[in-house]
Amino acid sequence: MTRTLPDLLIEPVVRMALAEDLGRVGDVTAQACIPEDARFSAVFSAREAGVMAGGAVVRIAIHAMDPSATVTIKVADGEAFEAGTVLVEAEADARALLAAERTALNLLGRMCGIATLTRTYVQAVAGTGARIADTRKTTPGLRALEKHAVACGGGLNHRFGLDDAILIKDNHVAVCGGAGEAVRRARDFAPHLMKVEVEVDSLAQLDEVLPERPDVVMLDNFSLADLEEAVRRVKGSAFGPVVLEASGGVNLTTVAAIAATGVDVISVGALTHSVPQLDVGLDAN
Repeated sequence: MTRTLPDLLIEPVVRMALAEDLGRVGDVTAQACIPEDARFSAVFSAREAGVMAGGAVVRIAIHAMDPSATVTIKVADGEAFEAGTVLVEAEADARALLAAERTALNLLGRMCGIATLTRTYVQAVAGTGARIADTRKTTPGLRALEKHAVACGGGLNHRFGLDDAILIKDNHVAVCGGAGEAVRRARDFAPHLMKVEVEVDSLAQLDEVLPERPDVVMLDNFSLADLEEAVRRVKGSAFGPVVLEASGGVNLTTVAAIAATGVDVISVGALTHSVPQLDVGLDAN
């Protein structure tokens, strides 16, 4: 399925990044070296294999500098590509395209890196029934783009912010006076379309919250044996359905074993906070 993100959500991020790069007087190198009426035809090419995310970002960055530019996205978001693949073709005012180059490459490389890493995690748990999800550990200002990239890689999006679901974590429990009490209060507060999730760090805490019927229970830093026991207790209880989410200590070495315990979702902060940039370059066409 082709993934799309509305231009309205992309444009403020791109314009802010362009403004940061242009500084006070614009691209002085291009002004000094490039004739005012010069045109430039170029391609954004992958230096390594990966998964596409961010074609629209490139288009918007170039059009912000040259509204008459021609930009053709050759690989749709969510599609895999090999090293050497042309991802985007562009023809524009030369000064404008060169001024947009670094912003476009920075965002495209980051988004493709996230999508590619996400796809690797998704493939690692294939056949288990577990789904890979992101977290709110995103780069400030880039959350919409980064979560879009996770979706392009086949992952699930967790909360987008503090306002779209209730997630009771350890510090909420500490202030509230107990996990069960926190869930009871959340149930009283939440409208009918809002999910309630609670984080627990032990099987005893799991037993405490289940009678309060949370929609999701996050099993934080559980051992594999305790994850299996948690799945057994929830599947055999009268308090379902409850989605079980494993979190903490997840990496590509551990994720398959975590998925094999029977949990429904595995949240991975590394998808956005520790992702390597995918190598993408701009070459003359």
